[in-house]
Amino acid sequence: MSKDLTPIILAFSGGLDTSFCVPWLRETYGRDVITATIDTGGIDAQAAAMLEDQALALGAVEHVLIEGKQDFFDFVIRHLIAANVLRGNAYPLCVGAERGIQAARLATLAAERHATTVAHGCTAAGNDQVRFEVALRTLNPGLEILAPVRDNNWTRAEQLDYLEERNLPQPAQGSAYSINRGLWGITIGGRETLTSENSIPDDAWVLSNNAFTDPMEPSQHTLEFVAGIPVALDGETTSPVTLIESLERLAGSYGIGRGIHLGDTVLGTKGRVAFEAPAAITLITAHRELEKLVLSAQQARIKDAIAASYGDLIHEGKQLDLVCADVEAFLESSQRRVSGTVTFSLRPGQLFIDGVSSPYSLLAATKGVYGETAGEWTARDALGYARILSLPGSLQTRAGGGGS
Repeated sequence: MSKDLTPIILAFSGGLDTSFCVPWLRETYGRDVITATIDTGGIDAQAAAMLEDQALALGAVEHVLIEGKQDFFDFVIRHLIAANVLRGNAYPLCVGAERGIQAARLATLAAERHATTVAHGCTAAGNDQVRFEVALRTLNPGLEILAPVRDNNWTRAEQLDYLEERNLPQPAQGSAYSINRGLWGITIGGRETLTSENSIPDDAWVLSNNAFTDPMEPSQHTLEFVAGIPVALDGETTSPVTLIESLERLAGSYGIGRGIHLGDTVLGTKGRVAFEAPAAITLITAHRELEKLVLSAQQARIKDAIAASYGDLIHEGKQLDLVCADVEAFLESSQRRVSGTVTFSLRPGQLFIDGVSSPYSLLAATKGVYGETAGEWTARDALGYARILSLPGSLQTRAGGGGS
């Protein structure tokens, strides 16, 4: 038994793994356990109350709910939008990107409670174990980090038996699907996602299971951005967090943002997960179209190259690495003129960008009309430009023995 009598701070989700950890940590280390849930989306008042009741019933001396949605937007989501991050050209990192924020709040709580140990319930099979520990060790290299389920290879059956033997509450086990929900979307795992052949059934989707059986009528909407930040939906100015929550309900009802991502895990294996990210997909699609209007080709090309690496860093839980701050500074600079309005239409399963407008429009800035009139140059200028542009190819042909 450890001589350290400071409390253990446990990241608590209410699932089986973290529920098991509460009594096991108390018995094994003889120390108090403080459970902490960082709300980065998807937790309403009822869910928050249930989490607290469950944690205390399992033996926690205190349960702390920490608001993290605004920080999640300010420090993560705004950069994911600026970078138009879609991993594998599909997945907007809707769950996992928040681990750095959650780890930071756990480290802060540990300091406030004079705790030297933080614990989590991750298994050895997933990405989150790496994300949590990379972030925690970056924030405080001196913290002791415990992962009881991973480090002792506890099976689900063994954990359930442990709780049952002690007459402790067990989390509901009724669903065949593992669902993780946050502000930026939902991931859904089940037997279908363990292989690559099949989709999940329609009733397993959380936000859009009626989108095609009871389809909504087509509708048109607007999004307004200021310096890359979404500030208004359908003319109503609101906070980005509230806008994302509203857009999730709106676009989700049309089945927007459904997908199954097949890609590389942090551990180097292939993984597959279903996701619903209606707000993320809508915002990234609209934002990317607005950028096409206001960014030069060189700006867009360089930003896209940097954004790909940034998405990888966030996926791997390295968002607290200083290189991310460097990239974020570039992304913020790139958004200075990304202001304007995007009009889009929704139909079941279809998001269509109708048009974009901006006071910084490069299209409106030209005196010419594409395909119609050359307002910025003469016909003679165009002939000379084409001749000079063809020069490298002409020289290559001549050097190869062709032409004259």
